[in-house]
Amino acid sequence: GCSRKEITEHWEWLEQNLLQTLSIFENENDINTFVRGKIQGIIAEYNKINGIKEDDDTEKFKEAIVKFHKLFGMPEEEKLVNYYSCSYWKGKVPRQGWVYLSINHLCFYSFLMGREAKLVIRWVDITQLEKNATLLFPDMIKVSTRSSEHFFSVFLNISETFKLMEQLANIAMRQLLDNEGFEQDRSLPKLKKKSPKKVSALKRDLDARAKSERYRALFRLPKDEKLDGHTDCTLWTPFNKMHILGQMFVSTNYICFTSKEENLCSLIIPLREVTIVEKADSSSVLPSPLSISTKNRMTFLFANLKDRDFLVQRISDFLQQTTSKIYLEKNISGSYISSDDEVFTRSSSLISASPHKSLSSESEGERQFNLNDNGIPTATQALMTMYRRRSPEEFNPKLAKEFLKEQAWKIHFAEYGQGVCMYRTEKTRDLVLKGIPESMRGELWLLFSGAINEMATHPGYYEDLVEKSMGKYNLATEEIERDLHRSLPEHPAFQNEMGIAALRRVLTAYAFRNPNIGYCQAMNIVTSVLLLYAKEEEAFWLLVALCERMLPDYYNTRVVGALVDQGVFEELARDYVPQLYDCMQDLGVISTISLSWFLTLFLSVMPFESAVVVVDCFFCEGIKVIFQLALAVLDANVDKLLNCKDDGEAMTVLGRYLDSVTNKDSTLPPIPHLHSLLSDDVEPYPEVDIFRLIRSSYEKFGSIRADLIEQMRFKQRLKVIQTLEDTTKRNVVRTIVTETSFTIDELEELYALFKAEHLTSCYWGGNSNAIDRHDPSLPYLEQYRIDFEQFKGMFALLFPWACGTHSDVLAARLFRLLDENGDLLINFREFVSGLSAACHGDLTEKLKLLYKMHVLPDMDLENLKAPMQPSIAPATNRPFVCKKSSQENRNYLRMWSQENKSKAKNTKDLPKLNQGQFIELCKTMYNMFSEDPNEQDLYHATAAVTSLLLEIGEVDDSSMSSYSVLSAGSHEEEKLHCEDIGEDTVLVRSNHTTSLRRSTSIDRDWAITFEQFLASLLTEPALVRYFDKPVSMMARITNAK
Repeated sequence: GCSRKEITEHWEWLEQNLLQTLSIFENENDINTFVRGKIQGIIAEYNKINGIKEDDDTEKFKEAIVKFHKLFGMPEEEKLVNYYSCSYWKGKVPRQGWVYLSINHLCFYSFLMGREAKLVIRWVDITQLEKNATLLFPDMIKVSTRSSEHFFSVFLNISETFKLMEQLANIAMRQLLDNEGFEQDRSLPKLKKKSPKKVSALKRDLDARAKSERYRALFRLPKDEKLDGHTDCTLWTPFNKMHILGQMFVSTNYICFTSKEENLCSLIIPLREVTIVEKADSSSVLPSPLSISTKNRMTFLFANLKDRDFLVQRISDFLQQTTSKIYLEKNISGSYISSDDEVFTRSSSLISASPHKSLSSESEGERQFNLNDNGIPTATQALMTMYRRRSPEEFNPKLAKEFLKEQAWKIHFAEYGQGVCMYRTEKTRDLVLKGIPESMRGELWLLFSGAINEMATHPGYYEDLVEKSMGKYNLATEEIERDLHRSLPEHPAFQNEMGIAALRRVLTAYAFRNPNIGYCQAMNIVTSVLLLYAKEEEAFWLLVALCERMLPDYYNTRVVGALVDQGVFEELARDYVPQLYDCMQDLGVISTISLSWFLTLFLSVMPFESAVVVVDCFFCEGIKVIFQLALAVLDANVDKLLNCKDDGEAMTVLGRYLDSVTNKDSTLPPIPHLHSLLSDDVEPYPEVDIFRLIRSSYEKFGSIRADLIEQMRFKQRLKVIQTLEDTTKRNVVRTIVTETSFTIDELEELYALFKAEHLTSCYWGGNSNAIDRHDPSLPYLEQYRIDFEQFKGMFALLFPWACGTHSDVLAARLFRLLDENGDLLINFREFVSGLSAACHGDLTEKLKLLYKMHVLPDMDLENLKAPMQPSIAPATNRPFVCKKSSQENRNYLRMWSQENKSKAKNTKDLPKLNQGQFIELCKTMYNMFSEDPNEQDLYHATAAVTSLLLEIGEVDDSSMSSYSVLSAGSHEEEKLHCEDIGEDTVLVRSNHTTSLRRSTSIDRDWAITFEQFLASLLTEPALVRYFDKPVSMMARITNAK
């Protein structure tokens, strides 16, 4: 330290973080070594963070990368992100060392007092990651896997370390969930050997990615929007004549602002709307101001900007890109755009002066479809406008209230602006909580969800999708057809073909846009409500916003997002309604209710006119509204729920309560709700006003913040995805255990190895890409698949016949035999069937496998290594690759798979082995024994069998008579020696040598059957003993691991 203050600070840190730890050591020497090591580590990290010298810093990181790869045996492709000094607790003793965080692994190394401690954990194996304080340590990170717990403490900057760990674990969870995670990994900058980056290159990229994610979530921006930078500033707000303090964010296509004080004011200005950006004159009242004008004649005044010139330059650059993009789109998709001025304003009626103009006029109401150039029919207006059944009396109190709501919004627009660029304030939120008027609902949903931006920047996209997906059939379209008539069947709009057709088009178009999700139940209910209030194209973009941004992972095949939020809801229930938590856990109710409530945003459990108010709030405020409301429902029923005996009773209590939630302001005729139809014999529940319920949810649970939800989601995501992985493993093992001779434990270990091999090749590259190999939509047994390169590695480690240089050729033969559908990938079931026959089969089974591997037509090893080239096929089809002599191959494979299924032991169906194939089989056997202790006996036995089989094969073939026959004791020059059967095997005939590789030397008529092969082999006890030898699978698995 350079000053007394600095020394005191350092000393206090040591007192807080180190003193308690020292009580563990027994002697002074250990204490000295530990403290010295700790302080050296801290100084090194301090220098690393503060970059004493930039060149030195780069060198240090280069050294760390080399050390990381050397210590942990990692390949070059494994990228180190950062490393930190810390203590790792091994038993009761802390080991001072360094934790290395790479893209796929968390590693720790320590060498102290002559003892080495080393730890390697894959991020995909982590089930829990927690930062907590204990009596002994103020700060500690606990890393849990399925089999162990690890504790790290005494970090110089625990928050930074933990944040990075969270990010890397999150990427790993994405990789388990779908293949985008691997694509994300590829998008990280690679550390080039020639130009070493600074220590924080990868870390800076990950930080930038995290900031962009937060920025997109805060302003509901499209998924590919990247934050360029942000700066403190003030914004002049004309509605209250004030300069509000906040932050300006600039990205490729948007300028956004949010106030320091929460909910005070936020602003989103798409650059496509900007007309002028200019620097105003500075004054003492308004230092370095910046004025931005938009197409709808609004002007925004920012001030107190640091680096104003640089900021203006950045905005100008982005503006230039935007205008050239608009120009391009105008030229390409001229058919969708009527005039130059309307490039982006036409697709959104929000920019029009009055909300009423945006609704279709009466003359338009007659024409329900818009037939564009391609003749694709799409509904040009919200279904509700066609099915608006007003009550007979001209003017009733409900209509008056609706009219007042519309007026309130008009006044709001006049004061705060209208369209994308309006000032969003607390007043905006209050208006939403009072219910959006029916006529404005679609527009405001588009605005608040951010769907308006995607729609504006993709003109014509939806029509193209509809055209492409029309008449196509796959699993998703089948499911859609099945659910179409179950979507809001009580509403008149879906009691005829027009509403149904619009719903079909939107759902099918989305399934084609995003095959990862395709279609999931509950999407039909949500989409039908979107179609009631928005035009068809708008409903599509609202669905995109819901599935891809606002309810992430909710609608994938395993509804992971909803399960994660169910876990979050359980945690919130424990904190906010503790008196009810234990009772709900015992009854198992939370898991039942939350899925149906969250997946359909209460639309399936509440009367329609009340549920749409919930959707209003959700589009405005996000998922926190759903959590708040769910807690408010539980809170309102505490006493009744505490008296419930079982989950059925609890569900009835909640179902009746939700049925009684009414919207007294609704101008719609009441739509009968399913639950109320079922429970009308019981005394009706007293009515609950939806607006009062929402207000009370804000009063009691309004403190739940979006960032808190995100933290909880991370924790739950680890838990949910790892639980799903465990379930998948159990299902696979349960399905396969009856088909093989392996025990359950062996199968579980093999599955873990198979999956690890799959993931490793995804990290460090393989011939085929991750998306081809992992398809979460497939049945459990086929989700993970490996290509030949990976199979080769596993073959060498696990198969008893893998031996010597011939191992790869043998692996290729077996791979081709197991790859039933010829897609150059094998799944776990195929892999286990081969391994089971080779390890635990009886003698006949093992020999049959060996025989089958050689009956296949000649193979080309290069073919197996070629990367996959998927054919253009519908989303559900697997890629298919044709190979040399593939027809012959496939016929044989088909025959074998049928034989496998029937488990018929009939060996007579097996094709005969020709001479070339027989020679290959001989080679295989010789190589197989090369490292066996009884090598000599086995060679002689093989020679005898080969000799016998050559004789059998030539019995019916006079053309073979001039060939010399192999014999075990033969030593004459012109005879074929058994040791010669290698890569360059030759058959000797009349003193002329002819390579086996040439088809002329092979006798076409020579052949032997499997029975002949089996019978000959049984005459040699050495071979029988070799093939009957039991294989210890667990030992091989442990070695492989």
